Amino acid sequence: MSLAAITDRITAACQRAGRKPDDVTLIAVSKEQPVSRIRAVLDAGHRCFGENRVQPAQAIWPDLRAAFPDVSLHLIGPLQTNKARAAFGLFDAIHSVDRPRLAQTLARLADETGRCPALFIQVNTGSEPQKAGVLPAEADALVAEVRALSLPLAGLMCIPPADEDPAPHFRDLAAIAARNGLAGLSMGMSDDFETAIALGATHVRVGSALFGARPRA
Repeated sequence: MSLAAITDRITAACQRAGRKPDDVTLIAVSKEQPVSRIRAVLDAGHRCFGENRVQPAQAIWPDLRAAFPDVSLHLIGPLQTNKARAAFGLFDAIHSVDRPRLAQTLARLADETGRCPALFIQVNTGSEPQKAGVLPAEADALVAEVRALSLPLAGLMCIPPADEDPAPHFRDLAAIAARNGLAGLSMGMSDDFETAIALGATHVRVGSALFGARPRA
């Protein structure tokens, strides 16, 4: 599906929800995609991209950014503490803050460098043991800790369980954000971003619907 088609779907979803299309940021999830496909989306004018891991992003994005310096790059996958410094130098936003130790590491790096990417706390709304994210019952405490560290907290992120209706998870995330005074909601992917927009998403993460299936290794 083309960038224009995805943008049209976002616009239509916003209109149905009584929202402005400019209030929703499309993160083009480029993880594991060939550089040729990423360049095609860049050439079409899009500038906000998401990567799942630090090391693969380091391999391709410095060169792409040299050609497209206005790109905004978001880390949407789990971040290991020992990769935090590298992430700091590469990403404009990190959507996967999920534990105090990582927040403390980011705060130290912010003190060292005088800058910090925009941060989202990942909430494991389905309480899935195999998935990253703070548990919903512990989310308020992590929000308070990140704020106490004077970090730039933009909002919350979630990835609902694959086999469940995502709407209740999006509602739960929006409720946690609202009671903590957070505006940013990073939620919704290729199969459910229109539902996410209806429930308040400010950032939707679209990969396969935009780029097509990732090539098999």
